[in-house]
Amino acid sequence: MSDLDPSILKCQFERLSPVRHMGLVAGVSGGVIEVEGLAEQARIGDHLILQRRHDQPLAGEVLQVEAGAVHMLPGTAPDGVRLGHRVYLEPTPVFAPGLHWLGRVVDPFGKPLDGKPLLPGAQARNVMSAPPRAVDRKPLGDRMPTGLAILNTLLPIVQGQRVGLFAGSGVGKSSLLATLARSMQADAVVVALVGERGREVNEFVETALGAEGLRRSIVVAATSDQSALARRRCAWSAMTAAEFLRDQGLSVLFLCDSVTRFAEAHREIAVAMGEAPSLRGFPPSVTPMIAGLCERAGPGTADKGDITAVFSVLVAGSDMDEPVADILRGVLDGHIVFSREIAERGRFPAIALSRSVSRSLPAAATPEENKLIAEARRLVRSYEQSEVMIKAGLYTPGTDPLLDQAVRIHDELDGFFGKLDPDGIQNSFNRLSVILRRASAGMTQ
Repeated sequence: MSDLDPSILKCQFERLSPVRHMGLVAGVSGGVIEVEGLAEQARIGDHLILQRRHDQPLAGEVLQVEAGAVHMLPGTAPDGVRLGHRVYLEPTPVFAPGLHWLGRVVDPFGKPLDGKPLLPGAQARNVMSAPPRAVDRKPLGDRMPTGLAILNTLLPIVQGQRVGLFAGSGVGKSSLLATLARSMQADAVVVALVGERGREVNEFVETALGAEGLRRSIVVAATSDQSALARRRCAWSAMTAAEFLRDQGLSVLFLCDSVTRFAEAHREIAVAMGEAPSLRGFPPSVTPMIAGLCERAGPGTADKGDITAVFSVLVAGSDMDEPVADILRGVLDGHIVFSREIAERGRFPAIALSRSVSRSLPAAATPEENKLIAEARRLVRSYEQSEVMIKAGLYTPGTDPLLDQAVRIHDELDGFFGKLDPDGIQNSFNRLSVILRRASAGMTQ
C-alpha cells in the first residue's frame, strides 16, 4: 500500500462513526418490511441489517420513508421475520473509485470480489449523479479501432458515441463485448456485469477478458442471485467508476451487459413500491431510468475525457419493439443488431448489417470511405432481398447486374464481416476496397 495516496487512509478514518441507530420490525407485507424508530435518521438508499435470532442477518435497503416508519426492501425473502426483530441502520455505502481500482473486480458497493484487499478512493461519488450539461459537452471525437473489420468500416464507433448491441441469448453478444474490451483503443475500460450468472463472471474475467484486458479495466459485477437493489446499482456504480476515469482526462470504454437485466431489476423494485407495470410488464419509470444511465455516457467537457459506451440488450425472439430495446434505440447513437441465423452458420460477430446503423456516419468517414460503405450496403441488401430465390436455384444470372455482383462476392464479403483485424481502420478499408473492386471488375468482363 506504499504507493497509495495518504489521503485515502485519512478519508477512511473520517468515515467511521461511533453511533449505530436501531429500529424494530412493525410489519411485513408483500415482501416489504415496515420498521419503526428509524424514520428521522434513515435516507432512501441506506442499508438496513435485520437481526434474526437463530438465522443469518437479513440485509436490505431503505425503499420508502414515512412519518414514524421506513419501508425496507430485503435482499432475500423475509422468511423467519417477526414483529419486534431489531433492525440496524447502516449509512449509505460509500462508492469511491480510484486509479488503483484498475485491474480489479468489485461489487456494486466497491467491495473486492477477487479475494484481495481494496481501499476506496479519496473522494466518495454519488452513484446517481447527473450527466454533464449538454451545452458544455464536446462533439463526438475520432474513430476508434475496434479490432473487428465490420466495426472498423461499415459500423464505425467514435469517441463519445453510445451504441446498443441488440441480440437474443447465445448469439455472441458477450463474446463481442469481451473482444472490444481487449482490442478497442481506449485508455481504460469499465465493465458492468448486471445480473450475470456467477459462473460466467469468473469466466469473463479470466478467459474472455484475460490478464492483458483486465490490466486496464475495472469490472463491476452483481450476480443473478443478488437482490434487485444490488443488480440495479451495479450499472450505476460502473458508470460512476467510468465518470471518475473520464474526469481524470482519460478516454474510457464503458461496456454494460445488460441493460435488460438492469431494467428487470428496476421493475422488481418499482412494483414493490406500488408502481403499476404498464409498458408490457415494465413500469413507466423505466424510461427515465434507462435514459438517465445512457446520458451519463458520451463526450465530456472541454477539460475532461469522454465515455464511449456499448450497452447490450437481450431481445427475446428478436423483437426490436419490446420496451427496453425501443427505449434504447431512441437515446443511443447507433444500434448493432445480431442475427441468430448468421450465428448458427458460424460467423462471428453475427451482425446483421442491413438492420444495423451507426449515427456517427457520414461524418466519421471520408467521402471515399462513405462511397465504399454505401456500395457494400447496396450489395448486401440486394443479396438479402433475393436470397430465397438464389438458394432455390430460381435466379438466372444476367437478369440483374447489381444482383450478379452481390452473388459474385457474397461469400468473400461475408468472410470480411467476420474478420478480426487488429491492424487498424485503414487496413480494414483497404480490404473492403479490394473486395468491391472485384465485384465491379466482374461486371465489366
